[in-house]
Amino acid sequence: MFDRIQQSFDQQGIMKTIGAQLDEVDKGIVKISCTFSDALTQQHGFFHAGVMTTIVDSACGYAALTTMPENANVLTVEFKVNFMKPAKTDKLIAIGKVLQSGRTLTVCEGYIYDEYEEKLLAKMTATMIAV
Repeated sequence: MFDRIQQSFDQQGIMKTIGAQLDEVDKGIVKISCTFSDALTQQHGFFHAGVMTTIVDSACGYAALTTMPENANVLTVEFKVNFMKPAKTDKLIAIGKVLQSGRTLTVCEGYIYDEYEEKLLAKMTATMIAV
């Protein structure tokens, strides 16, 4: 399962651009991290919300993919993100979890934490579609 997700992850140019890493893959759960860089900040020096959204969207998408047939691919249908704290941390950790997996649609939750996984920085609810 890890190899399938890693192959897809390695094809994402955005993940290379922001320096994100695929850390863990289990059925229904994926963890992605991203190390701080000044190139990934907004005007106050925090991680940009776009970077946070990007990695948690991918974590949710790949979590959904782990529940789909081998020949399936996944696309995001919709998501909502709540940002709870400024992302002043050395590393973002995004965890995507499947809540309900259907034949076509899969509903996920995603969480973005600081480098110690102590502070919840943002939460995503997302719907993924098997293609």
